[in-house]
Amino acid sequence: MYSRLDALFAEWHRPSAPGAAAAVVQDGEVVYAKGYGCANVEYGVGIAPSTVFDIASVSKQFGAYAIALLEDEGWLALDDDYRDRLPDMPDFGPTVTLRHLLHHTSGIRDWVPAMVMAGVRMDDTILFEDILRFARRQRDLNFAPGEQHLYSNTGYNLLAETVARVSGMSFRQFTHERIFGPLGMTSTHFHDDHREVIPGRAMSYEPDDSAAFVNATDNLTALASSSLHSTVEDLARWAVNLDTGAVGPVAALARMNAPGAAMGGANSTYGFGQVTDTYRGRPILHHSGSWRGFRSHLSRFPEERFAVVLLSNAATFRAGPLAREIADVFLESRLGPPPATRDVPTEAPDAPVAIADGAALPEYAGSYYSQELDTTYTIAVDDRGLYAAHARHEDIRLTSLADDTFAGDEWFFGEARFTRAGGDVDGFLLSVERVRNVRFARRS
Repeated sequence: MYSRLDALFAEWHRPSAPGAAAAVVQDGEVVYAKGYGCANVEYGVGIAPSTVFDIASVSKQFGAYAIALLEDEGWLALDDDYRDRLPDMPDFGPTVTLRHLLHHTSGIRDWVPAMVMAGVRMDDTILFEDILRFARRQRDLNFAPGEQHLYSNTGYNLLAETVARVSGMSFRQFTHERIFGPLGMTSTHFHDDHREVIPGRAMSYEPDDSAAFVNATDNLTALASSSLHSTVEDLARWAVNLDTGAVGPVAALARMNAPGAAMGGANSTYGFGQVTDTYRGRPILHHSGSWRGFRSHLSRFPEERFAVVLLSNAATFRAGPLAREIADVFLESRLGPPPATRDVPTEAPDAPVAIADGAALPEYAGSYYSQELDTTYTIAVDDRGLYAAHARHEDIRLTSLADDTFAGDEWFFGEARFTRAGGDVDGFLLSVERVRNVRFARRS
C-alpha cells in the first residue's frame, strides 16, 4: 500500500524542487505521514510532516469554527446583521447576516480580484487592515444577500474581525486559546505579521516560462479566509477531533460535520468552511486552498472515519485530484465504482465577435476613476484598437463584445460595459467572476 502512495508522489520527490507533505487519518489514528521534495529549494531543506505551510483557503473552516464557538456560548447568532458587531462597515440596505458570510451568499465582493483591479500585485504586502479598508469602501453588493452563492474571501475576513470584537482578543489569540492550544496543534497559527520568522517554514514556488521554479513571495495576512500556517501533523489532529469530538462543544463540532445549507434560493453545498460532496458514492466534506505557490486540501469521509491532508509549496501541485487517488488506495473495498471517464466534447467554432466601429473607438478614450477602489484607468486608442492603461499594470487590450461592451485580456479586467448620459460615454462598469459592476466614472 505505501509503495503505491510513494508512486503517487514520485514527481514531487526530487532533491532540488518544491514538493508536498501528506497525512492520512483512519479510525482516529494517523496511519500515514510523509514529506516529499524541498521546503526550501535554495538550501536543499527537505519537506517533513512537521514542515509548516500556508494552507490558504483550507483556513476557512477554522474561521467558521471560531464563529461556531461564540454562537455556542450565546455571544452571537448566525442570523445577526453583520453590522451589529461591525458598525463601521457599509450598510447596503438589505441585511447581510453572519450566516450569509459563512455560506458565501452575502453578495460582498471578493477582495482578491477587486484589489488587483485597483493595482495591487500578488507579491505586494497585503495586510488584514488593507482588506478591511477595502471592505469599508465597498459601495454596492454583487447581488441581494441570500440570492446567489458566490465565493468571497472578504466575507471570512469580516468573520475574523467579528470574532476579535466579540471576544476582546485578537483573532490569532482567540484561535490559539480556543482551538489550537486545546488540540495540541503546536505548529499552527493565524499569521498576522508578515515579517514574523516561522521555524520549519516551507517557501513558496511557481513555474516560470522555462518550467523551472521561481520564488512566489507570500506577504499576506488575510485572517480566517487564508493565512493559517500549519502542518499535516497538526491538521490530522484537527481531522481526528472532528471524528471523535473529544475536544470542543458538541453543538459547535456538529456544525462542522453538517452538510452545506440552502439559503434564500441560493442552493449551496458550502457549509462551515467546507464543501459537501460525494465521491464514488460516499459523502465527503472537503476544501482546497491556493495562494501564491501554496496548494492545500483536506478531505474527510465521515462515514468511513477517514481523512486526507495534503500541503504543497508548488503552484503546479494538483492537491484535490491526488487526495481522491489516496482515498482510492485506502478505501478501495468501501467505495463505489470509479467515476466514468467522460469524453471531451469537440469544441464548437468560436461565435462571431461583434466588432466595434473603429471610427467610434475615440469616444471611449478618457480617464476613468473608481471611488470604491480609489484607482484610475485611462482608456486609449492606438493602431491595434482600444486598450486600458493603469499605473501598476501592463496595458490591457480590449476586444469588442457588443455595443459599448468590451472584454479585457487580463483575468482581473473581465468585462467593461460603458454607460452613457445624454448619448455621451460617462463611465463604465467593470466585472469579473467575483466582483460585479464596479463603477468607474469618466473624469476627462
